[in-house]
Amino acid sequence: MASISKIKDLGKVFPLNAVVKEIVGEDSDGQRIDNFLIKRLKGVPKSHIYRLLRSGQVRVNSKRINADHHLQQGDTVRIPPVRMAPGESLENKKITKSRFISFDVLFQDESLLVINKPAGVAVHGGSGVSFGVIEQLRAQHPDWKFLELVHRLDRETSGVLLLAKKRAALVALHRQIREGLMEKRYLVLVKGKWCNPRQSVKLPLSKYVTAAGERRVAVTTGEKEGMATHTVFTLQKSWQDFCLLEAELKTGRTHQIRVHLAHLGFPIAGDDKYGDFALNKKLAKRGQKSGLGRMFLHARTAVVMHPVSGERLCLEAPLANDLQTFLDALDAEDGQ
Repeated sequence: MASISKIKDLGKVFPLNAVVKEIVGEDSDGQRIDNFLIKRLKGVPKSHIYRLLRSGQVRVNSKRINADHHLQQGDTVRIPPVRMAPGESLENKKITKSRFISFDVLFQDESLLVINKPAGVAVHGGSGVSFGVIEQLRAQHPDWKFLELVHRLDRETSGVLLLAKKRAALVALHRQIREGLMEKRYLVLVKGKWCNPRQSVKLPLSKYVTAAGERRVAVTTGEKEGMATHTVFTLQKSWQDFCLLEAELKTGRTHQIRVHLAHLGFPIAGDDKYGDFALNKKLAKRGQKSGLGRMFLHARTAVVMHPVSGERLCLEAPLANDLQTFLDALDAEDGQ
């Protein structure tokens, strides 16, 4: 039986050939389990770490957990032996300055960093992505002792993204999210005629894995009802075939906006998981001047209380150029 370990950097003894159990200390209170493991299993590919999580080999207090599980001080984390397939190598690549991405900073101080995330950039590496936002920023600012994502955005979603520069700030912001105190609003373009000026949608969601091994989310009711979710949609503008909505998240589940809209029969333009694939292909063929090459989903606004000062912050990211160009094309086509 494995003993309780207080090893701070398990990467120093890689590869692990035995189960290790670690008690979560104050410095990791509130941290996501995937980030916890990435720091300890230094050099292990992130894709391998996420496989360990999905397979249930990593346990917290003897229970299976998801990658977005937040740890609490005193938790016991079971880290399994790390066995990699032949030919799978350690990740030792570094981001060179020539590959740095310039991010638009919306707000920054000693505790908090808020950027306007561009579409096409993942928030973190893994699953075929070498360097995400978090890896980029850590490489660009090696003097920063701490930097963690407060929340996540899908790779193709642009807009407001919060990162904590201090552990206390991360814990405080996560508390706001859990208590529903953080306000997040998105702009989303859907196919079809949306009639209600304002509509509240409450549908339970569950995660599942397809036959091809891809993770998906679906509305589930009855005996296997999923997690409760709530989105408020407000109509912003209409065209002949599309409508622009503001989506206010009352809960923050994976793919919540995308699945709610698809279930209601209003798929997001450009959504490659839950959308209208024939429409997406047609929109992409229109070209750069009037086409849409990605999902029309933009995190426009986040309202939070500053984790240190308590000041109310209203953080807003202007609509991305490619999305604005597409709306301008719709205006021209409809004579608006």
